[in-house]
Amino acid sequence: MATTHETGSIVLLTRLARLVYRRSTEDLLGIRLKQLAALAYLRDHEAASQQALMQAFCLDANRCVLLLNELEEAGLAERRRDAGDRRRHLVALTPAGRQALERAERAQESIEDDVLAALGPDDRAALRDLLSRALEQPVEP
Repeated sequence: MATTHETGSIVLLTRLARLVYRRSTEDLLGIRLKQLAALAYLRDHEAASQQALMQAFCLDANRCVLLLNELEEAGLAERRRDAGDRRRHLVALTPAGRQALERAERAQESIEDDVLAALGPDDRAALRDLLSRALEQPVEP
């Protein structure tokens, strides 16, 4: 008796992510893909803590600081002390960061159109919703 195996969702997501990563060049986006992801997170979460960024992107403290240093040096984000807890830093987009993000997201649309060409608008909306829901509960590394 033969068994049928289908490729799992995680493998398919990994393959899709690699396609997107390969096409998301700094020349096209104007920033690196990890910077785009961080800026989008900051926009969507307003002033996020460094801890929240670390958890959202499964980064260790050192890599998070390096990423934030890059964003600050480029004038795309700024860190400031949390007025409610002076031990904590909050990270926010700068106006230049918002502009860079908007430019990168416009460029990313062409990649999305290529990679998801087989999906119609309703399927794309459903995919985005499912991925967003899957990411609502971060999993510890």
